[in-house]
Amino acid sequence: MVEDGTERTQKTEAKTEHNGASTPQAQPKKVKLSFPLVCAAFFGALGSSYLYGYNLSVVNAPALYIKSFYNRTWMERYGEPALGETLTLLWSITVSIFAIGGLLGALVVSLLIKVLGRQGTLLVNNIFAVIAALMMALGERAGSFEMIILGRFVIGVDSGIALSALPMYLGEISPKEIRGSIGQFNSVFICLGVFTGQVLGLPELLGQESRWNFLLGFLALPAVLQLCVLPFLPESPRFLLMERRDEARAEKAFQAFLGKKDVTEELEEVHAESRAQSNLRAVSVTELLRNRAVRWQVITVIVTMACYQLCGLNAIWYYTNGILADAGFPKSVVPYITLSTGGVETLAAICSGLVIERVGRRPLLIFGFTAMAVSFGLLTIFLTFQNRVSWMPYLSFACILAVIASFCSGPGGIPFILTGELFEQSFRPAAFMIAGTINWLANFAVGLLFPFIQEALDTFAFMVFLVVCALGAVFLYFILPETKNKTFMEISESFAKINKVSDTTPDKEMEMALSVTPRSKEATNGTVAGIIQMESSF
Repeated sequence: MVEDGTERTQKTEAKTEHNGASTPQAQPKKVKLSFPLVCAAFFGALGSSYLYGYNLSVVNAPALYIKSFYNRTWMERYGEPALGETLTLLWSITVSIFAIGGLLGALVVSLLIKVLGRQGTLLVNNIFAVIAALMMALGERAGSFEMIILGRFVIGVDSGIALSALPMYLGEISPKEIRGSIGQFNSVFICLGVFTGQVLGLPELLGQESRWNFLLGFLALPAVLQLCVLPFLPESPRFLLMERRDEARAEKAFQAFLGKKDVTEELEEVHAESRAQSNLRAVSVTELLRNRAVRWQVITVIVTMACYQLCGLNAIWYYTNGILADAGFPKSVVPYITLSTGGVETLAAICSGLVIERVGRRPLLIFGFTAMAVSFGLLTIFLTFQNRVSWMPYLSFACILAVIASFCSGPGGIPFILTGELFEQSFRPAAFMIAGTINWLANFAVGLLFPFIQEALDTFAFMVFLVVCALGAVFLYFILPETKNKTFMEISESFAKINKVSDTTPDKEMEMALSVTPRSKEATNGTVAGIIQMESSF
């Protein structure tokens, strides 16, 4: 028995020496999807990222009707129609205040998660969605355009909270072998939300003057569905064990999400991560920014999230209708052809979710930004010669579809997954606050500055986005390690060299925790016997 234990110990040490200081890597094992895990991913995304996507596109179809309501209300109040500048200002506020609300949501999410937990934050967040839906749906009946503007602000707060809380929740409940695929539910449902907004905005459905208030009120339905299902699903087991010290509930949560009864290995891994971290309390944003051990993780998240918004996808929508009109399509059919953009977006996001665990996060991100840069270059050429060649607008539209597909193949969803993967438990809430702040500030900047850029550069405006995408791809190529099928501790260790910090102590402790079952240690003549290697799912 002693000889067998010694032999296994030597094999483990040999593997450790071969792989460097990191934990021995085994081949990824197949993990079955449990029903609670699928429900958490589906309904969590339905009431969160789906609403964000829906609100990105929902105001486009009824824009004329909403402006007409604003003008009519102004006239009833002041006895004269609103001036052109006043109406434009009101509409600009209606559109842009969504991003301002999102920024506020991103700033408060860290506090909410600390108090309510991941699941609890998502549940409470539904209250904002329902309130926003009621305000926007009843604004016309109440004769108050302020209700619509305030409703857009409130749903922005909802989206700001959701885009941080949901990826964090999905990342912590998913086994590492399928963490990327589960995380892509966020991206897929954003695309589905955009597509739904386009479909429901068609004249045959809710895109009519008598129905646009129902179009804005529709967002209450996904929120209510999430509110009905999510309470019956467990909280994040990592949150329960590391921050609430509730091992009993954490064990039940692991059992539910993994679909198995014996979760000793998973519990021990989380305990090991707790012991390896020098600070178990949730750190503040200031502390995170000052911590040299996570400096390049923070820089990576900031660059990736900035490129996510500044890569030009939002500006693409500005050109789509004009390019279709120049191609000779009647204005009556343009909304239906535009649906192809939403369809391509959704299809590309689904394909990315299916291949992310095979291909990895890093290749998909680099490919996505590189392909976008190439597509923007071609689009600039085609737009320049669009009025000289009759068939050139068709190539321009093909480039638009290529930009959308490239974005959704990686940059559209992976930045949210990375934010959860690059940081250990105590850093994660502050990291998502930083990522969310960059996301919404960049979103607001694009909406504010692009009209001026387009006016100054005309068709060459897309060269700005080409540069952003190219720089993003180069940065990720040289800095970002692959995170596929790695534990959170292993990912942190990947940055140890570039951060110029020593990871010896946490490394050894994690190595021992993952390779040794505490109850199986027996000292016999100075030899450790019965050591067995464990492979954790998280």
